[in-house]
Amino acid sequence: MSTSTTDRPPTAAGEPAGDPRNAPRRTPLAPGRRNTRERLAAGGFMAPAVLLVTLFLLAPFVWTVHRSFFSDTRTSPFSWFENYTLFASDPALSRSIQNTLLWVVGTVVLPFVLGLAIACMTDSSRLSRLARLCVVLPYALSGSAVAVVWNFMLTTDGAVNQVLTGLGLDSVAQGWLLTWPGNTLVMIVANAWQATGVAVILFLVGLQSIPPETLEAGSLDGATGWQQFRHIVLPQLRPVSIIVIGMSLVNGLKSFDLIWVLTQGGPGRATETLAVSMYNETFLELRPGAGAAIAVVLTVIVLAASWLYLRRQLDVKGV
Repeated sequence: MSTSTTDRPPTAAGEPAGDPRNAPRRTPLAPGRRNTRERLAAGGFMAPAVLLVTLFLLAPFVWTVHRSFFSDTRTSPFSWFENYTLFASDPALSRSIQNTLLWVVGTVVLPFVLGLAIACMTDSSRLSRLARLCVVLPYALSGSAVAVVWNFMLTTDGAVNQVLTGLGLDSVAQGWLLTWPGNTLVMIVANAWQATGVAVILFLVGLQSIPPETLEAGSLDGATGWQQFRHIVLPQLRPVSIIVIGMSLVNGLKSFDLIWVLTQGGPGRATETLAVSMYNETFLELRPGAGAAIAVVLTVIVLAASWLYLRRQLDVKGV
């Protein structure tokens, strides 16, 4: 029986039949078709995330902007910018903007400075683990739990005033949550007590990633401890610093739970931030149009602050 030669490709003399060089070659795709296929594949992977972001973030924001142009009275439903003029005419909202700015500054500066200082002091200390635990533990608590702890301390007959009275400092004891701006400042301190933990963790990671050779080289060049910290350690902690400041900035602008549990924005409306004012106008005063306008203004402030901060960081890096 003879075997047909058409079932296998012809081979040259001396070459085995299974030589890869004899396999048929695929024609490569044109660059345009290849780019199109890659874009379609990337779009397919991104589509679920884009759909979720659109459904749960963009659509509610568009509806909020739309609602902010409608009055809360039935006589004149469409009011254009009437809800936004409340920021100029309502003293409570003007105070809310002041408190929000105080929160932004306090919640950025305090966690950054305290976190960096504690991380540097406990980086090579024998008691570093215990110290880190004491600082990081409040971060594991919710904002409401932190507010309960500080309410026990800051009330008129609370722990702080009792300690001051026991030390003979009766003149210093006061109602810490009753007068502005002291009540806003002590709440910022309470927030920093909780937020410093994550800053310590991030700075410790940054410190441990610094090559020891750079510090040794600085010592050989005669750099003192402060000079090493300023010119060697801080520049290498820049990526971590960007993360810490960015997180603190956003958290400060949207602070709500700690303020609400401690003072509910009072006394009166003296300690409200924009986040608390938004809740108060929408759900307590039953003015959703005004609440939507506050939400839009708060969103614009958050986006503008984040954009300016990131743009400055990218410009410094030369990106």
